[in-house]
Amino acid sequence: MKSIFKIGDQRVFEKAVTKSDLAVFENDSVHDVYGTFALGRDAEWSSRLFVLEMKDVEEEGIGTFLNIVHKSPALLGHIVHFTATIYNLDKNNIDCEVIARVGDRIIADCKTGQKIIPKAKLNLLFESLK
Repeated sequence: MKSIFKIGDQRVFEKAVTKSDLAVFENDSVHDVYGTFALGRDAEWSSRLFVLEMKDVEEEGIGTFLNIVHKSPALLGHIVHFTATIYNLDKNNIDCEVIARVGDRIIADCKTGQKIIPKAKLNLLFESLK
């Protein structure tokens, strides 16, 4: 694992809200807005951008937590701007605050956790669960 980041470092990610991101459960549309579950996926991706640069070839990242406070809707076609900021680095753990915005409006405040571990260890864990 490469130790190339420090607390306060940021990564950004932008995404247009698509039909597959809308709030739909069991094929039943709830609202034509960005679903919280899709927002969480994209918040986690934003923090994973750090992992992609930090991990070595024989390592992989795995999510450890996701907390979302969904404050405001984003509509189909809106561009959501995610800013992930590292607030904790402890050995192989990377914790980020992720702010999601549409324009100047904050739509969500999220926290994510990632852990970088050897792929072999991760594969053994998955095998043990079969």
